[in-house]
Amino acid sequence: MLEVIGLSKSFKALKAVDGVDFVLNKGESVGLLGPNGAGKSTTIQMMSTGLTPTKGQVLYNNSDALKNPKQLRRDLGIVPQDIALYEELSAYENLLFFGRLYGLKGKMLRSKVDDVLKLVGLFDRKKDRVKNYSGGMKRRINIAASLLHDPKVLIMDEPTVGIDPQSRSYILDLIRQLNKDKHMTVLYTSHYMEEVEKLCDRIYIMDHGKVIASGTKQELQALMEKEETVWIEMAQKKPAFKDALVQDPTFLKVTESEQGYKVIAKKRPSLLNDLFDYAKIHQVEPTVLAIQTPTLEDVFLHLTGRKLRD
Repeated sequence: MLEVIGLSKSFKALKAVDGVDFVLNKGESVGLLGPNGAGKSTTIQMMSTGLTPTKGQVLYNNSDALKNPKQLRRDLGIVPQDIALYEELSAYENLLFFGRLYGLKGKMLRSKVDDVLKLVGLFDRKKDRVKNYSGGMKRRINIAASLLHDPKVLIMDEPTVGIDPQSRSYILDLIRQLNKDKHMTVLYTSHYMEEVEKLCDRIYIMDHGKVIASGTKQELQALMEKEETVWIEMAQKKPAFKDALVQDPTFLKVTESEQGYKVIAKKRPSLLNDLFDYAKIHQVEPTVLAIQTPTLEDVFLHLTGRKLRD
């Protein structure tokens, strides 16, 4: 339905996007992951025809959308990372304004505004000024604005940033409904791995302007079939123990949390014994030492060297 081929963008000496390829099939939900600066937002701007690429193609239903953007723009809804609303206007007035930009008028416009307000659960608050809304409510109106013209493709750039858990849950349920019940094609970016796991059929991972991996959750987890993930908890953590693991090349990644350490290591029969040996040398007593199935977060860390929210 929507295909990106060899998409690149340079800003003087900076190559923000470098030969990106991916495809959105009709009716599927696709995640686009990457650490800050990976090139996700620039890619979205180009594929939505808002930014001219240095080179590459964007095809929509096999037609060149960069040369003839009208059809894609008509079928595309975009939820930007930043809230794009007029704070002094009510939600209803905001949506009337954006609906007119889509060419909606009169009774049809008012009907669509009511429909999307009900869809995002804010019909009863439609007369309130946006400035009096919570962050989660503003996000929901931001989404409502993108749905006024019944888009076939919805691009959502981190739509749940900085909101409360209840609003996040509402938005995720709404996205699932749009994708599954209305068969809307969704491209979703987020800093929350659990959202992508819950919503997306396939996932693309970007880093330094390139797509470095893609597939289903299971296919991406299979990339770590030669590695093992081990969780270690101990009564008292010691920096020397962690430093020893970091310096050992057979331990590929070591990350620390309040509870303990997560270690990604080369798979081998002696792995747990090796960890026990390091614990003994540095006089730490593990209370938990368990091999875990690699998560999507583990795969991301393994591929990029960074956590998703870094």
